[in-house]
Amino acid sequence: MPIKDVFLPLVGQPREPTLAAIEKCVAVAADLGARITALALEDDVFVRPKAVPDVAGAAAESGSGRDIGDMQQLLNAFNNAASRAGIRAQSQSGKVPAEEIAPTLAEYARFSDLSLVPVKPHDSRTETIIETFLFESGRPLLLCPEHLVTELRVDFENVMIAWDHSARAARAVGDALQFLQAAASVRIITVADEKTETITQSGMDLVDHLQEHGVYASFETVNAGGSSIGKVLGSWADSHEIDAIVMGAYHHSRLNEIVWGGVTKTVIGQPPCWVMMSH
Repeated sequence: MPIKDVFLPLVGQPREPTLAAIEKCVAVAADLGARITALALEDDVFVRPKAVPDVAGAAAESGSGRDIGDMQQLLNAFNNAASRAGIRAQSQSGKVPAEEIAPTLAEYARFSDLSLVPVKPHDSRTETIIETFLFESGRPLLLCPEHLVTELRVDFENVMIAWDHSARAARAVGDALQFLQAAASVRIITVADEKTETITQSGMDLVDHLQEHGVYASFETVNAGGSSIGKVLGSWADSHEIDAIVMGAYHHSRLNEIVWGGVTKTVIGQPPCWVMMSH
């Protein structure tokens, strides 16, 4: 399905990397020719939990003449970026209790084709939002690493598929098809201690499938060498100048990944480039 409608959650402090990430996400949406919708939320301990934010109340407060708050600065950055990009855009804002921020954003994300999420490295609130999106939005995510924002391309020339033969990885490939078709290079990578016939056949079957969509990919296995799969993928992406990684998220349950660590947690904690995830 073509990506025509994207969602951008805006949460937290308007630090320079965050503002730059907002601009980069808007640029990606413009490159896709998609509409972009931003929802800015901040927590209010005096607000009772509700399913949707009090957009009207926030709008009234933003015009009350007080100093511009964090939420309004994020919205201003978004609106200015959208205006410069000449893209169709809309935005909303509101206040909800802290524990309702992630679920509210995930609910709004259901009405989009893709969510673009700025990621602060090793930030617990960002990780909670991403995990909630993965399990509750039903839509793919594109993670934008704030610590690398000045280096990120908005058109993904070199794309890597992290392939583990799982249903989640297959869904991610389908969700990312528009990016894959536009890429100059697509490389399918499986991290394994041993290159078996089953692994090779699975990778080549994916190569064959993608050819039917006009995507001419290559396949190879990478030895973990005792490192975690997440770190291996990150290192490989860095050394091969990968613009974006496509991968499935939480092959096991979220609880197992939290207890034992895992590929998803490693990548979410500090994405090595743009990362498109599906669950």
